[in-house]
Amino acid sequence: MKIADSVFGNERKELEKFNKLDLDERSIVFYSEDISSFVYFEQIIHELTEKMGCQICYVTSAKDDPILTSQNKRIKAFYIGLGAIRTKFFMELKAEVLVMTMPNLETYFIKRSKVYPVHYVYVFHSIVSTHTIYRKGAFDHFDSIFCTGPHHVKEIKATEQLYDLKQKNLVACGYGLLDKLQKNKPVKNQERCTEDGRKKILVAPSWGKKGLLETKGLELVKILLDAGYHVTVRPHPMTIRKWPKIIKTIKNEFKDNTNFEMETDVSSFESLYSTYGLISDWSGIGFEYAFVCERPVLYIDGFPKINNPSYDKIPCKPLEVSIRNLIGKVISPNELKSLPEIIESTYENIDFFITKIQEVRNETVFNFGQSGIKGAQEIVKILHEEKKP
Repeated sequence: MKIADSVFGNERKELEKFNKLDLDERSIVFYSEDISSFVYFEQIIHELTEKMGCQICYVTSAKDDPILTSQNKRIKAFYIGLGAIRTKFFMELKAEVLVMTMPNLETYFIKRSKVYPVHYVYVFHSIVSTHTIYRKGAFDHFDSIFCTGPHHVKEIKATEQLYDLKQKNLVACGYGLLDKLQKNKPVKNQERCTEDGRKKILVAPSWGKKGLLETKGLELVKILLDAGYHVTVRPHPMTIRKWPKIIKTIKNEFKDNTNFEMETDVSSFESLYSTYGLISDWSGIGFEYAFVCERPVLYIDGFPKINNPSYDKIPCKPLEVSIRNLIGKVISPNELKSLPEIIESTYENIDFFITKIQEVRNETVFNFGQSGIKGAQEIVKILHEEKKP
């Protein structure tokens, strides 16, 4: 038997096991497209299983997903891969509620169930706006959207009005990853320098053909290293996947420099806590660093990542544009040579930013530290409403 046939057979058996469950046992289902999805669900799942005693199913397309070996008896986990079995799972799904963090439901290959009136819930994996980085129609076919902040509510309502869409259940939920980072934040202030006194700088941009690493990566890292900083580059997974030559070039150029690191495990956020300064472009990690560590972000300006060419029809200024100057500084790519001076002037006056960052966070994020409770309560509420005759 070929290995591919064996894997396909295992996925099919997992789906059969899932389908043999009573409907009550699979009334609440979470779907994860990769191992990084769990951090966005974690707070909600903890409330549902540990605090409210609910049984859930966790269906994953990642064969190395840690959830598959979970000892939590209230979680039934299944691996269905990324191919035909996954397509079959979605098309024939029977469950009351399906929670997912993958957009574009119904617009691409992932479809709503054809056999059962499943209630589809979307949980965000970023605080960024809905009408720029996401494709047009990315959220149109969900029933409930767990919004991270007021901007999501305004944007989705404006989209519904513009395109005459059915109104969705917009829940003032919050952002699970932010809450997880806040809960795991070290009590003591972290050492933000190496043992020999070099300040730690984390470069963590978004991805794209015109992204920071893709266009200015070598130059940026060289300037920082020459200025005496310890530099960690944290490329977006899509940069690693789509532009591996660029990552290889940066690695090879600085591999012999003990003050250079490449961090490819984006499931870990430990480096955020110990970073003296964060440099980004349009990545949502800037919000996470600012709102949890209460330190400003240095944004290298450039071309924004626009996946929806019709975004300007929505009369809402994208969040990633509107608050960058409030939680940090926006720097022209032409100013890279002055970056060391800008870093020092910014972080020496960090007290100026702390109060402003706290204010922006309170205005931008729902239920800071409590999103899991709100999300779990809403899922149970939806479940009870779906079960009404």
